[in-house]
Amino acid sequence: MNTLATEINPFMMMMNPESVLHTMEHSQQLRNLHSRQLRPLDKPLIPYASEAWMSRAAYDAMIDAEDAEDTDTMKEFTLH
Repeated sequence: MNTLATEINPFMMMMNPESVLHTMEHSQQLRNLHSRQLRPLDKPLIPYASEAWMSRAAYDAMIDAEDAEDTDTMKEFTLH
């Protein structure tokens, strides 16, 4: 296999990870990239209106109640 095909073939690059790391460490293009640290879970992007929040809380409570009923029903049918 020629060197150009070896350089652009990702499977061949996996066979020599040291050269990949060396190339990344010395890459001027990678050094020029601007990076930002994003934390998407810190706060919601779309703030909830109080009605939407209450509706969501009511739905969650309904689902939790159904799960509790299912658990109680399953306890009745367990073999002793």
